[in-house]
Amino acid sequence: MTGTQFGIYTVGDVTPDPTTGRAPTEAERIRATVAIARKAEEVGLDVFATGEHHNPPFVPSSPTTLLGHLAALTERIILSTSTTLITTNDPVKIAEDYSVLQHLADGRVDLMLGRGNTEAVYPWFGQDIRNALPLTVEHYGLLHRLWREETVTWQGRLRTPLRDFRLAPRPLGGVPPFVWHGSIRTPEIAELAAYYGDGFFANHIFWPPSHTRRMVELYRRRYEHHGHGAAHQAVVGLGGHVFMRPRSQDAVREFRPYFDRAPVYGGGPTLEEFAARTPLTVGSPAQVVERTLGFRAYAGHYQRQLFLLDHAGLPLTTVLEQLDLLGEQVVPVLRKEFAADRPADVPDAPVHPSAPTPSPT
Repeated sequence: MTGTQFGIYTVGDVTPDPTTGRAPTEAERIRATVAIARKAEEVGLDVFATGEHHNPPFVPSSPTTLLGHLAALTERIILSTSTTLITTNDPVKIAEDYSVLQHLADGRVDLMLGRGNTEAVYPWFGQDIRNALPLTVEHYGLLHRLWREETVTWQGRLRTPLRDFRLAPRPLGGVPPFVWHGSIRTPEIAELAAYYGDGFFANHIFWPPSHTRRMVELYRRRYEHHGHGAAHQAVVGLGGHVFMRPRSQDAVREFRPYFDRAPVYGGGPTLEEFAARTPLTVGSPAQVVERTLGFRAYAGHYQRQLFLLDHAGLPLTTVLEQLDLLGEQVVPVLRKEFAADRPADVPDAPVHPSAPTPSPT
């Protein structure tokens, strides 16, 4: 696997289908997520990522449980997160869980750290959302050490100290999981990613390209400033949301009721207004290809592109059809076009040395 990775991510919402009024049960939604991940590997995608949520109407409260199950059901696809909460999870537990998962999945594991923006969740885990940024910085500083040092003695401000702590198991082959720092709007997260030389993931489904450009350019400048390489060599990932049908007018007609009642979209701009202002693409596979190729105009050459396909109550059969279109008509073209003008000194997408290489689509 070289160049840019292409995959999907889920937020795991349990939303009624607006065309039928029926919501899946939590068990049905979890099983559907497993089917979606397996289908993603079947159609040749590189990455499946799950979110982490601890409040209704979402079900992925335990990403490592889900990804551990998927590790046994898949062979090549990278298993990741679209959010691992660095604020409300203890860094020692994150280090342990993802080290175990690395061993189970033969290295096919990385993770994306995020703060979480649901205020009520913080006290459930003994934290205060007003400390979100300090928690992020302190917890990640500890996590980074836990994966790299045999014995850790540490003291911070927001967590009890550690003395002579030894992580078990150690990361697979001594190589920690690659870390992405995900953010929509927070410059401090771009700085954190740059400081450590980690990846920065801009989930730009809500914001115009001008905002994403500023965030990515900040990360790239600071990556170079901290001595990890030239700005254009920084490791960038982008999110996106697509809905496709062979004919664009059919895609718009079918997706409109889902957009209008989606938990993250409904009640705001119209579908047309939102698609014009953000990277949301509802149309034909060719339109998705064209729009995605345009992301490089403001993000530069980047290493990971993830698409959201299963939000807002879409039935499983429809999501699986979306995956067929993505795997057959979109990703093969994107692979070819992304590789055609990629500078030789831009690094490939990060992969653990033990991970098997997926067969290209």
